[in-house]
Amino acid sequence: MILVTGATGTIGSEVVRQLAARGEKVRALTRDPAAARVPSGVETAPGHHRDRASVEEAMAGADAAFLVGVFGPDDAEHDRGLVEAARAAGVRRIVKLSSIGTGDPRLGGFGTWHLPGEEAVRASGLEWTVLRPSSFASNTLAWAQAVRDGTPAPNLMSDGEQGVVDPRDVSEAAVTALLDPRHTGRTYTLTGPETISAGDQAVVLKEILGRPVELLQLTGSQRREQLLGAGLGAAYADSLMAGARFIEAGGNAVVTEDLPQLLGRPARTYREWARDNQELFA
Repeated sequence: MILVTGATGTIGSEVVRQLAARGEKVRALTRDPAAARVPSGVETAPGHHRDRASVEEAMAGADAAFLVGVFGPDDAEHDRGLVEAARAAGVRRIVKLSSIGTGDPRLGGFGTWHLPGEEAVRASGLEWTVLRPSSFASNTLAWAQAVRDGTPAPNLMSDGEQGVVDPRDVSEAAVTALLDPRHTGRTYTLTGPETISAGDQAVVLKEILGRPVELLQLTGSQRREQLLGAGLGAAYADSLMAGARFIEAGGNAVVTEDLPQLLGRPARTYREWARDNQELFA
């Protein structure tokens, strides 16, 4: 049995799908099992990463677990709690979804979000793998409504180049690590095959969609106002601002060979992701 937390999210939902397609026995942790869309044969368990009792109950009988426990700056203890619950339940193997640049002081607070969870994973005594993906190609879905409306989309994370990664590749890497013990004790930085800026992603979308895709470049203060207006707290917004400055300075212009080594094939490009998901912008 493999437990997948964050099972309805961008990465978790695809991990569930890929595991089920391989015939694995899967349990999906979700706040609302009745509303969760999971493949036939997948078991659902009610719960949330911040509800320790529900996590412990969902862990019972699992041999491996995919851990998604950080959604903001206040999740460190809950992230650590996922590891503790897995160990207490007798789970043998864990794969933690972290983030590129974790621990880099140039990222400020954002670089610390995953540190307690990573430290707990490495100290757990279990078979473990940590995945540190770069910016997801699917982050550009934040532009979709503006593209449909024909208006410029606010670019909240600056225009620096990043090793943008297809979330399907991240999910496949997680599945590989969950099923193959050869990845035990490894920390992988997952990127696409090239660095690409937000402006270049907009150009790719324009070519694929055959319609204008314009970005509105914001000042630092404008970005912060937008983030606060979206309901994020000041600490959350300031952490993301530090991340944006890091990207702008070229700190995330990183490409690794970790994904090709894990998957035995090249990582997908942003263009491939955009071509396969163009209907979401229609």
